[in-house]
Amino acid sequence: MREAKTTRRYADKLVGLTRRNDTPVWVLAHVEVQGDPQSDFAERMFTYNYKIRDAYQVPVASLAVLADTKRSFRPNSYRTALWDCRVQFDFPMVKLLDYTTPERWAELEASDNVFALVVMAQIQAKVTDDAETLKRWKFRLMRLMYERGYERTLIEELFRLIDWMIRLPEELEAEFRQELYAYEEQYQMPYVTTVERAGIEKGVQQGEARTLLRQLDQKFGPEAVQTHRERIEQAELEQLDTWLGRILSAESPETIFH
Repeated sequence: MREAKTTRRYADKLVGLTRRNDTPVWVLAHVEVQGDPQSDFAERMFTYNYKIRDAYQVPVASLAVLADTKRSFRPNSYRTALWDCRVQFDFPMVKLLDYTTPERWAELEASDNVFALVVMAQIQAKVTDDAETLKRWKFRLMRLMYERGYERTLIEELFRLIDWMIRLPEELEAEFRQELYAYEEQYQMPYVTTVERAGIEKGVQQGEARTLLRQLDQKFGPEAVQTHRERIEQAELEQLDTWLGRILSAESPETIFH
C-alpha cells in the first residue's frame, strides 16, 4: 500500500488451488521457506496470512518450510493478547533437518516425487562441511535423475537448481563436471550435454548480470550496486531480461526489482 509506514514484504510463494471435484470454490496456499532462524518469523507468518486473506477474500493456508540448521528453531504458532482480546494463529511446519535421520532420508531417496531431490540437495548443502563429500552427493543426486528416467528438459531444470544450491570450490567443480560429462556419454545423448548447456547459459547469465550492474552503477551509484548485487548475480536469465528492460525508465532501484 502506498500509505503503508512499514517496508515492503513479499511472500515466498502463493498458489491458487481448486477442489478435486472441479467446483469453482478455490483457496490459496501460502508457502514460506525460511533459511535462517528469526525471532519474528511466526508473527510474519500471521501477517502474511491475514493480509493475503484481506486482499483476496478466500481461505488461506500458510505453510512453513524451515531450511535452517538450528534444531531448536521450530515456530508453528503466533499468539498475542490485549486485555480479553486474543489472537491465536497456528500453522503447519516442516523442518528439513528432521530428514537427516536414516529413516527419513531413506524416504526421500525412495520417493518418486521429483521435489525430493531438491530437498535432498538443500539438506546436504546445509549440513555437509566437507567439500569432497558434498561433491559426491551432488553427483549422486544428478545420477538419480538419470536412473529415474526423467525427461531431458526436467533434468536440465533440476541441474540448474541443484548446481545453484550445492556450490563447490573451483577445482572440485571442474572434477564434478568432468565426471558428470563421462556419465552422460554412457547414455550417448544426441544433443548438447547438461554440463555444456548449463555452461553456455551460465555464461549468458553472467554477461547480462554484469551489464545490469554497470547500468545500475551509472544511473544510481555504487550504493545501489552494493545493495542489489547478490540478487542480480543469482537471478535467472528471464528475470535479468525483465530488469534490463525496466532500468532505462526507472526512477529508483526499487522500481526495477518490484
